[in-house]
Amino acid sequence: MKVIVGAAIIAGTRVLACERSSPPEAAGRWEFPGGKVEPGETEVDALVRECAEELAVPVTIGDRVGPDVPMARGRAVLRVYAARLVGAARPRPLEHAALRWLAAHELNSVPWLPADQPIVAALPPLLGAAG
Repeated sequence: MKVIVGAAIIAGTRVLACERSSPPEAAGRWEFPGGKVEPGETEVDALVRECAEELAVPVTIGDRVGPDVPMARGRAVLRVYAARLVGAARPRPLEHAALRWLAAHELNSVPWLPADQPIVAALPPLLGAAG
């Protein structure tokens, strides 16, 4: 089974959301940055690589966030990890249409991709919000 990893990059009381620019069926929907774990790569290694490729930032990876989310009609699974930026680098939308930092009360202000919705539901406690 393919593993897709995502990073819930948290800074203070906000999490980074990324707007998809492609493919057409996902454009305009929001997600956590990440991608496929390549052969020989750990999930953490894949996330560090994906954040560098998609956002041009170094990150440290923390604990898992939310449940395993089945994708591709059961042929893949999404696993999201909490992450933090390293140093002063700020994310840049190299592969996304836009980036937004969302506080807990703003999480539902963007249309998330369906696979990311269970992760969004698990975020408020990590952002210093009560449910």
